[in-house]
Amino acid sequence: METMIINRGRGPEIAGTRITVYDVMDYLKEGWHHTAIATTLGISSAQVLAAIQYIQGHQDEVQENYKKILERCIQGNPPEIQARLDEIHAKYQNLRAHGKKSSAPENNGEGTPSGQ
Repeated sequence: METMIINRGRGPEIAGTRITVYDVMDYLKEGWHHTAIATTLGISSAQVLAAIQYIQGHQDEVQENYKKILERCIQGNPPEIQARLDEIHAKYQNLRAHGKKSSAPENNGEGTPSGQ
């Protein structure tokens, strides 16, 4: 099997994607079949199998890094990032509540913006 797992500095990922072996691990932990993982992630079964093979071949390293990722997720965002996300969320909710539409031209159902 050609090398399908690369590392561009974010950790081991499936070549040609931004999907890491840790993304695949999330589904494996839940007992998903490799074909279901492939369909969900929009990649081939061969790519998922390559990730699984990598995980099995680098078990200690992958488990240690996966544990760190999960711990970081539990901690949440730093306060300044969370404040900004809350601000953006509130702005979006306000727009939705007041029925504001996007500034993009409306589509007339025929592939062209209305009024053209």
